[in-house]
Amino acid sequence: MDLCMFDSLESTNKYCELLDMNEVKEFTVICAREQTAGIGQRGNCWHAEAGSNLTFSMVLKPEFLPVENQYMLTKAVSLGLVDGIGPYLPNTTVRIKWPNDIYVGNKKICGILISNKVKGTNLSVSIVGIGLNVNQTVFPDWVPNPVSIKQVSGRDESLEVVLKRVVDAVELRYIQLRDGWFSGVEEMDKEYLSRLLFLGREMPYKYHEKEIKATIVGVNRFGHLELVTDSGDTITCQLKELKFLGV
Repeated sequence: MDLCMFDSLESTNKYCELLDMNEVKEFTVICAREQTAGIGQRGNCWHAEAGSNLTFSMVLKPEFLPVENQYMLTKAVSLGLVDGIGPYLPNTTVRIKWPNDIYVGNKKICGILISNKVKGTNLSVSIVGIGLNVNQTVFPDWVPNPVSIKQVSGRDESLEVVLKRVVDAVELRYIQLRDGWFSGVEEMDKEYLSRLLFLGREMPYKYHEKEIKATIVGVNRFGHLELVTDSGDTITCQLKELKFLGV
């Protein structure tokens, strides 16, 4: 990988957005030892203790991927993160929480934020922002359900080694998606569902501000979550329509 390491940045994603993508190689990684204004999903702040965690962005150029299938990139990145984190937690199941978080048990260990640019009917550039909790053991009270590799394993890890392992794993999944676009998508979908948190389990949710009980049954090609309620109704949810309760 082409790695650019900074002591401090406001946001690695924002930094990437200012780059001339005609000059930037695919798989370039921008990493900051400290992010002063990291961005999470829905515009939330991403908290990371300086020097204890990984906050970085990867530049991808998925020109093969139609806009309507852009969630396949999220699936590939999510599976790559599971592949990369898993060896550090050999006795623990690492899962994907829809739409773009990685969980250990009921706690969040990693977040993903993908920003896409479009050319014609396909994607042109994707900036994949990743925040991974590695060695931090104390988190602010306002951070919901955090956990780090060290809290689970009891060991300090080299940030440089973890970064390389995770980036390599994401790159392999991206190449799997790219090279198998016409033939391998179904297999990746199956793998993604096999790692999906709460798949097949009835759980409480807030849907359009109403509390319901429902069971996740899948994720459609547009990245919308599919559930069946306890009354037998099928609902399809976008990000802002549904809230997980209890996690």
